[in-house]
Amino acid sequence: MATWGAKVTLPLSHPFAMPTITWKVNTLSRTLGNGRVDSVHYGVDARSDDDVYSAGAYGEIALEGDVVTAYADLEEATVVGWVKAALGDDKVAEVNAALEAQLTEQATPTTGTGVPW
Repeated sequence: MATWGAKVTLPLSHPFAMPTITWKVNTLSRTLGNGRVDSVHYGVDARSDDDVYSAGAYGEIALEGDVVTAYADLEEATVVGWVKAALGDDKVAEVNAALEAQLTEQATPTTGTGVPW
């Protein structure tokens, strides 16, 4: 099961071109005796095309089954693929959309704080 930081749901029209969304592996938890990766701690970063706005999410997901790639031979792209497969297309799209919504809210806020003086 994945755990998340903030979840935001807003319309997906934004005042900038397509943002860059990057999935990455922060760290792996593994069993030292056999090198099996037990869980992946991952992050998802989103940036506006002008690099002014940014948002992020993080999670941890347990891996099921046997890992057929030796730990020393693992590459980040492979592990990110495992994370996305374990989450499923709908959840990956939900995370991406939530991050885009956060960027939109930063660029065109719908709420504010402060005092008038």
